[in-house]
Amino acid sequence: MCGIVGIVGHSPVAPLIVDALKRLEYRGYDSAGVATIADGVLGRRRAEGKLVNLERRLDREPLDGLIGIGHTRWATHGVPNETNAHPHFSDNVAIVHNGIIENFSELRDELKADGYAFASQTDTEVVAHLIAREMKHGAKPEEAAFAALKRLQGAFALAIMFSGDEDLIVGARSGPPLAVGHGEGEMFVGSDAIALAPFTDAITYLEDGDWVVVRRSGAEIFDMTGARVERKRQQSIGTSLLVDKGNHRHFMEKEIHEQPEVISHTLAHYLDFAQGGIRELEMPFDFAAIDRLSVSACGTAYLAGLIGKYWFERYARLPVDIDIASEFRYREMPLSPMSAALFVSQSGETADTLASLRYCKSAGVPIGSIVNVRDSTIARESDGIFPTLAGPEIGVASTKAFTCQLSIFAALAVRAAIERKTVSAEESARLVRALSEAPRFASLALKVEERIEEIARELAQVHHVLYLGRDTNYPLAMEGALKLKEISYIHAEGYAAGELKHGPIALIDKQMPVIVIAPHDRIFDKTVSNMQEVAARGGRIILITDSEGAARASLDGIQTIIMPTVPEFIAPIIYAIPVQMLAYHTAVVMGTDVDQPRNLAKSVTVE
Repeated sequence: MCGIVGIVGHSPVAPLIVDALKRLEYRGYDSAGVATIADGVLGRRRAEGKLVNLERRLDREPLDGLIGIGHTRWATHGVPNETNAHPHFSDNVAIVHNGIIENFSELRDELKADGYAFASQTDTEVVAHLIAREMKHGAKPEEAAFAALKRLQGAFALAIMFSGDEDLIVGARSGPPLAVGHGEGEMFVGSDAIALAPFTDAITYLEDGDWVVVRRSGAEIFDMTGARVERKRQQSIGTSLLVDKGNHRHFMEKEIHEQPEVISHTLAHYLDFAQGGIRELEMPFDFAAIDRLSVSACGTAYLAGLIGKYWFERYARLPVDIDIASEFRYREMPLSPMSAALFVSQSGETADTLASLRYCKSAGVPIGSIVNVRDSTIARESDGIFPTLAGPEIGVASTKAFTCQLSIFAALAVRAAIERKTVSAEESARLVRALSEAPRFASLALKVEERIEEIARELAQVHHVLYLGRDTNYPLAMEGALKLKEISYIHAEGYAAGELKHGPIALIDKQMPVIVIAPHDRIFDKTVSNMQEVAARGGRIILITDSEGAARASLDGIQTIIMPTVPEFIAPIIYAIPVQMLAYHTAVVMGTDVDQPRNLAKSVTVE
């Protein structure tokens, strides 16, 4: 979601803040702004749209100052325009905010009754006015900020400056992440370590309910009782991950092509390919001692969990309950003392997933998390983590993080099967061997890109697409539909192929493409019967399969994407790649903003 950067430095900070905000573009945003203090006076520049618009504004109207805060905004309250862009001012207070103030309406009415005028439609402005009012009544800046924080309900991360004090930023966290960066005679705050990467790798992560007083000499952290607290300073992994697109047009394209390498790195962390077995890892729970596994996630991570469910239940005979985190957190699911919970999040900061984790933690359930950011909040609050070694994923539409999540689910399913003694030594070795081949097959999958580009040119002309799949290919069909929706804005739905006659077949006509994900496996013939039903009604079929599947699906007018023949176990990992490429090239043909699609954010840190 929104990105926050603050610097108390010893050189002009405005260009440094803009550069840091660029590293947060992957979160998604629709406006940006920066404020500084020079000669005791607050100055501000804001712009609708991308950061380049803010840069142009700063070129025309530079900002001086050795202290500043900056922001990229993803609109929640109020339309995305310059007036609603952050930072917001009130008298001598400047503020940037990530999150949602749930009681802003009553606070706004209270402040209006007290004579405060609102310039924007945002919930953020009430915080600035609350602080300004406290200072008007004689409170010092830190005291005023603390008093205002205690009035707020909801999820928020804040960075606050005060005119007349060029050595102070107050930060606060309740939900969305906020980190403090430590430098030599300068200090920083930021939404994550990547933003602070050019400045420092010494990071302190605020915990929920923390607020911090940042000066050039250091930082003091307090809890919501006002008591001083200590938080660990650590060297951040994220700060070394400075990324660019290289020779690729988009980060998404680059990240699709990185998959053979990152799948290899991830699997090697969990499996011993030389011995054909699993590696010794510190586990948050014993698969042999539990009778149920609860999985919860959002978006693409949830779909990875759906595929993982098939693997756990088929190979380890371990029942799996899987929920969308935003539903799990409210349905008050009864949890068995013999169960364990597994949470999946690329960023490790997803608000609904974190809330679900805390529900399970309060019930005493052991918790593991699959995350791509090892020092994220979800990782820190878990009993154990399963890192996806994907590196930073900048494109909003997840690609390499998804296949790495699948790789971990597959590796954990093998571990669970071995520990629960539901597979023989020969079978477990066969599964490990299949996973060891996944990086090679991923490389082969990338070779179908030219064919996918041809089909994408046709797909870019339609308004609706249906994806079909069976078994593990059903969640993959939903993932394909999600990808196409996210970046091309074409309406798409993913269905279980067996559900075709229960409704979706009514939509079939000559204009609607039906994309069928069907490697030649034990249930391939069942899927062919569904394709025949589509063909009989004049539907346009695009079949993603292998050479054997293409030979057996002898239907007139069918378009095929021929994949390498892969072991059934790893097919979802490999078949995710053409699904991603199809969405990517369709979006490129349509000219959409592939890496930062409209209305979407990379990390959803509020409910």
